[in-house]
Amino acid sequence: MFLYYSLVQPTPIMMMKHPSPILHLATTTERFLFHCRYEKNLNEKTIKAYSTDLEQFKNYMNESLNIKDLRKIRPDSMKHYLKSLSEFQPKTIKRKMASVKAMLNFVEMEDESFYNPMRRLRIQIKVPFLLPDVMNADEVASLLRELYQEKKLCRRKEDYKYFEILRHIAIVELLFGTGLRVSELCSLSVTDVDLKSCFVKVYGKGSKERIVQICQPAILEALSEYREQFQKLPEKYSKNINFFVNRLNGGISPQSVRVLVKKLADKAGINKHITPHTFRHTFATLLLEEGVDIKYIQTILGHSSLSTTQIYTHVSSTRQKEILRDYHPRRNLDVSF
Repeated sequence: MFLYYSLVQPTPIMMMKHPSPILHLATTTERFLFHCRYEKNLNEKTIKAYSTDLEQFKNYMNESLNIKDLRKIRPDSMKHYLKSLSEFQPKTIKRKMASVKAMLNFVEMEDESFYNPMRRLRIQIKVPFLLPDVMNADEVASLLRELYQEKKLCRRKEDYKYFEILRHIAIVELLFGTGLRVSELCSLSVTDVDLKSCFVKVYGKGSKERIVQICQPAILEALSEYREQFQKLPEKYSKNINFFVNRLNGGISPQSVRVLVKKLADKAGINKHITPHTFRHTFATLLLEEGVDIKYIQTILGHSSLSTTQIYTHVSSTRQKEILRDYHPRRNLDVSF
């Protein structure tokens, strides 16, 4: 990780002193989070990240620098805080500093007399570019094989265990079949999944709505079978508005899906770090390798910018080997005498 910062020379306006009231860190943070939730309508995941980052910032300023008033924060204070984050990954540091900057910019917009200490800092945090982990088609097949084998061996179809297996199959089929984010999958309601018209209605980042078609019979069958079994559960379960329901009659959590996927990968003997998001990466990469236009993939994934989707234009090492073996122009060159 490389950190770089420099100081911008103060202007006369910056150096002007204003007899202004105290800006308490705690109350200002609360006002900023209120602004994010009710005025900017940011999603809860973003607000939670802001809340966590700003709580850490507030605690550092209070406990390490004895600063409780935002007006007393100076560029040197920010440099000390930046150094305190060195234990985190560059990507995390960048996010935490961005959270603080967003709050300080908010205060500056509200109060012209506020001196924003970030204005005099030029911070560059170098985040290494890492290609996403992907599975090949055989690895996905091995995961599904484990689940379908478990279903076959389950004798008592009236037990909750059988329902749980069907739910796991539906989750994995849907992750791989649509490229949904785990948060999108967990927030699906019964009315969001239309099995007759073969689509799911998804609410992505920024509460943006999109429709993802389900065109593979195996995926539709998995979802339908899960739903049918769901209707056979006691009424307290069957009245639930969540599409994926846990044993406690609540919506299934992203963490539960992560645990499911990890256990499944271990059972299948896949020596990779497999997460629910790996299915999203795999879905996009395999579609690209089949020649699907990247703009269609962008729409399906719900990316607002094409540049985000372009990370998947890398070619997997296995596919690269096949291409260079079967299509390299050297294979047709005749240099014999």
